[in-house]
Amino acid sequence: MGDGVDDPFTLEIIASSLSAAADEMFAVLRKTAMSPIIYEVLDVGTGITDAHGDLVSSGAGIPTFVGMLDKAVKAIIALTPADEIRPGDIFATNDPYFGGVTHLNDVVLAMPVFAEGRLIAWTANVGHWSDIGGAVPGSMWTEASDIFAEGLRLPAIKLFDAGEPVKPVLAILKVNSRLPDFLEGDLWASIASIRKGAERVERLVATYGAETVERAISALYDYAEARSRQGLALLPKGRLTVEEQLDDGTIWKAAIEITDDRFIVDLRDAPDQRARPTNLSRDGAVIGCQLVFKMVAAPDMVCNAGSFRPLEVLTRPGSVFDPLPPAPQGFYFETRVRLYDMLWRALAEASPERLPAGHFASICSIVIAGRHPITDRNFTLVEPQVGGWGASATRDGLNAQFSAGHGDTFNCPIEIAEARYGLDYQTLALNDEPGGAGLHHGGKGIVSEYAVRGRDTQLGAGFSRSVVPVWGLNGGEPGTTNRVELVRTDGSTERYAVVSALPVAPGEIIRITTAQGGGWGKAPE
Repeated sequence: MGDGVDDPFTLEIIASSLSAAADEMFAVLRKTAMSPIIYEVLDVGTGITDAHGDLVSSGAGIPTFVGMLDKAVKAIIALTPADEIRPGDIFATNDPYFGGVTHLNDVVLAMPVFAEGRLIAWTANVGHWSDIGGAVPGSMWTEASDIFAEGLRLPAIKLFDAGEPVKPVLAILKVNSRLPDFLEGDLWASIASIRKGAERVERLVATYGAETVERAISALYDYAEARSRQGLALLPKGRLTVEEQLDDGTIWKAAIEITDDRFIVDLRDAPDQRARPTNLSRDGAVIGCQLVFKMVAAPDMVCNAGSFRPLEVLTRPGSVFDPLPPAPQGFYFETRVRLYDMLWRALAEASPERLPAGHFASICSIVIAGRHPITDRNFTLVEPQVGGWGASATRDGLNAQFSAGHGDTFNCPIEIAEARYGLDYQTLALNDEPGGAGLHHGGKGIVSEYAVRGRDTQLGAGFSRSVVPVWGLNGGEPGTTNRVELVRTDGSTERYAVVSALPVAPGEIIRITTAQGGGWGKAPE
């Protein structure tokens, strides 16, 4: 175990304790949050880092959210003088230019943990807040040309100072949201979560001592690195290149170079950053590359900072994968899933026996805001969708799963959506349209239809793979496309992929269709 703990039993106890602490943080957040996007969909992540911000353990939730916690903590450390980080502090950041990584809706809370008179660790979580201000309900505006239009920015600031709430900051948060009660409830749930994690770490250090816990963490890093390097040794060496056309007609390029000791992703040929909210922070691009590397090198439960030591990511400042301020990033998630899918394709085409064909590869995010038909209370529904996964060399693709990187999450139950948002569901079924044929068939997406009942309703959506279909592999047929349709009261149908603040009248139907996965191999004659 390198320079870590010599006793494997102690190492295992400490590792399991840290993992259990992160899981307990997740449970606290889930059980106490007010918004269904958190307590039902589980659009959250929890984790523990060491004193330097390197990831030690994580709870359930979205892997890409877990991947942002260490980066957020490191930004907080870099932006805060060491003597201003004290016991009882709680920091918040949501700004991708200040460690927030994603977009302004995803708010990271982080708490330093002190033991034996020094900083020993950080507990952190992130959750999607349904409204953080900005031009449109839900805070994701497709027309934003800079980040100032997207909502309230929190540049790694203190919410609590030495255990005392910074009341003006808390007031600013509430007054900038269309859903202040839900924001406050989700905020306190997040605070309870990181405090519980801190309590568990403090008890662990009290039992074993700070030095032993730190040595155990070092050993855990070394173990995870060894697992990754074992997988890296099995990958074919050389340089892979890929080009892919997006729905808007632009061409993206990337390369992966695999050596004996490095997995290098080169994104420097990416398009320039855009004056629309489809940019992805460099940290966000790194997370997409981390997912791909983990998938092919060490697809097991062991995951910490050591897992990614062989990974190197090259980006170009001013590009869509490394934008400069004030580029907007509200729909960053579609850019990251496009990046992940493109790198996946490069690896799959080089080793079709190892990896499946393409999946629907979109978060397919829906935002519906309006007034409840009975209570007349403002609401905002935020929900990702499930779709078809690609077939592999050994089996058909899976039906109705979340996209890669979305993890152990769920759709919002029909009963919750009808009660909380006044929707009238008419259809929720597998998509039976043709697509994804092959020796093994791609998995099926879904068709979901519901009518709105409340007034002042607006629809937002962020779908990709709406024009260019899902890719097949090794002779398999392509899958289909993702789309949103609005059936008006006069019977006319409008099709959308990316839209925000689209008025929807009572009785009009929103129809969501997600893609079939790609097929694998040529179908028998």
